[in-house]
Amino acid sequence: MTEKNPHIHLKAKIAVSGAAETGHCAPDTMEKTKELGAEIVRRGAVLVTGATTGAPYWAAIGAKEAGGFVIGFSPAENEKEHVEKYQLPLDYHDIIVYTGSGFSARNLLLTRAADAVVVTCGRMGTLNEFTIAFEDEKPIGILTETGGTADEIKAIVANAKRGEGKIVYDSDPKSLVAKVLELIAKEKLVRA
Repeated sequence: MTEKNPHIHLKAKIAVSGAAETGHCAPDTMEKTKELGAEIVRRGAVLVTGATTGAPYWAAIGAKEAGGFVIGFSPAENEKEHVEKYQLPLDYHDIIVYTGSGFSARNLLLTRAADAVVVTCGRMGTLNEFTIAFEDEKPIGILTETGGTADEIKAIVANAKRGEGKIVYDSDPKSLVAKVLELIAKEKLVRA
């Protein structure tokens, strides 16, 4: 902690949103999404996920392998329900917040807890998280060329006729994270 910036410890929180079931994703989506998670923590941010399988899980693996901190928001009421009812993993997360609110309300809490949302290959739940972030005017990154929702968002935004929002697009995880962090920096009260 320095005199100049007593709040330097406040790290950016970036949520990765993507499909739990990934059969429709591009062949290299797992590698790209792991790299996305790793790059988030390499750049000094905390990864936030929906504590689920598939793309968010891949991001968590990448983040943990890079020595980062991962927070998950579960739809379950407790650990037992998380594992037995929802059949979700416990590993690769440092903290799991049990919302007890099902998927749709979990999505709201997840996106609101993050400073930005990054979308990779997704389906309907990913679209839900994207629209919440868009309506909340959050910075959003789209990891393109990963399949599913991620590759449809540009057209959805254009057809919605609500403006471009705070969205950046890139097919390279490192470049995308840099762009997202630039958007976050514009919103922070204290900068490093």
